Amino acid sequence: MQLNKDNQLLISKISHELRNPLTIIYSTLQLIESRHPETRTFEHWHELMKDVEFMSVLLDDLSRFNHANTLNLSTFSFRPFWEYISLSFAASIADTKLEYFSKIDPSINQITGDKTKLQEVFLNLLRNATEAALPDGSISMTAEQTCDSILIQIQDNGCGISKEHIDSIFEPFTTYKKNGTGLGLSISQNIIHAHHGTIEVDSTPQKGSTFRITLPTKQCCDKTACQQTTNMSEVVNTSTCESRIQTDENHHDHSLFCDISSSSMI
Repeated sequence: MQLNKDNQLLISKISHELRNPLTIIYSTLQLIESRHPETRTFEHWHELMKDVEFMSVLLDDLSRFNHANTLNLSTFSFRPFWEYISLSFAASIADTKLEYFSKIDPSINQITGDKTKLQEVFLNLLRNATEAALPDGSISMTAEQTCDSILIQIQDNGCGISKEHIDSIFEPFTTYKKNGTGLGLSISQNIIHAHHGTIEVDSTPQKGSTFRITLPTKQCCDKTACQQTTNMSEVVNTSTCESRIQTDENHHDHSLFCDISSSSMI
């Protein structure tokens, strides 16, 4: 769902008018709490703070939703971008029992897009996968070059999405999470569509979900090349948590592994 200019302007004005008094309210509550610590024991105080924080998150999401299709385009190397996302996410789940691995097709070169907003999409889907996954579940993220696009897949083996809900998950303000704003997937969809890409989901209840994103590239290849199977280079695998380099014999590409404890790459 994309907004016309009039709706965008209206949302911007509403968000601005709400944000200022909300900021004052939150600052006042924090001041009261710091000067009178006993307020933390008051009935409903915690819920009050959480409600104000939720309103702030909602306004942030509204702003992102409002500007999701406004892109700051640049051409950048995809692999360092991919590695940054993979390592950032791996570090965020280092204290959990979740298993995560990331693989990238070594033939992927450059892409033109809004780097910041694409990062937002991938991290949002990975966070959603974390919330859906079992405590000792697994999450994977792969990128593969096709003839004229990059195919990104983010998969988890969590609770899945029911058939009655799956058709509406990209609708604004639709959420089945306790504290969700219902805008995350809608924002992600708008960003991908603004890149002339696609985003879809396959899900089986109690087995997990797979989100598939395609992003167009300027690369072109013949049908024979498209049908060839490419070797995927592993970027992060939290189940091994080792730092080492492997060389792909066919592509002479380095497979990067991260040591989560030191957050370093070699």
